[in-house]
Amino acid sequence: MKKLLLLFVSASFGFACGQGERVSKEVFEEVNKNMEIKRLTEVEILEEAMEWGDSISSEAQKQLISQLQNAISEKGIPGAIEFCNVNAQPILNEVAKRHTVTIKRVSNRYRNPADQPDSDESALLDAYEYNAENGIKSDPNIQKIEGGEVFLYTKPIAIPSGLCLSCHGDPGKEINAETLKKLDELYPGDLAKGHKVGDLRGMWAVRIPKNEVVKRL
Repeated sequence: MKKLLLLFVSASFGFACGQGERVSKEVFEEVNKNMEIKRLTEVEILEEAMEWGDSISSEAQKQLISQLQNAISEKGIPGAIEFCNVNAQPILNEVAKRHTVTIKRVSNRYRNPADQPDSDESALLDAYEYNAENGIKSDPNIQKIEGGEVFLYTKPIAIPSGLCLSCHGDPGKEINAETLKKLDELYPGDLAKGHKVGDLRGMWAVRIPKNEVVKRL
């Protein structure tokens, strides 16, 4: 049964009827038969945004890893770096468009300058870094921003395996000369080297409009 916020009912009538027309008792009763009027609490909306943010970030990560693995298989590590340079953001944009949100990966040790955190993201990223430095487990987080009309969902990104160190590890150790040359060519200000497995790489930042969350409930 279709769910609708109480505050949307009068608006829907406005679209159905012309200016100056009145909704008959019969029409009103028929509408009530075919819809469930539901009052949503802020807690329900927040919980849905949290679950949706987790699903979106997982989908985005799966898409990136899958296509990166294909690029490594076909072109090797240097070729995969070039692939990411061109295709990583379009892959995220495609997922974002499908869900009507915006998606970023942000880091203080960024490789691409576009991945620097903004003012909304910075404090959350700093908190994840503090936890990582002190052995404290970090969970996903959600905050209201822009006057409560947008939710910012964040989730830490860790270095999952030794394969990632092929371009995020130590030069001359995990990063070979050919890969280092490609990194220096594409990312001259690269700060994303010197990591170890398990290190915090950064975080997902998904901005979710509140009205899009409401549509799902």
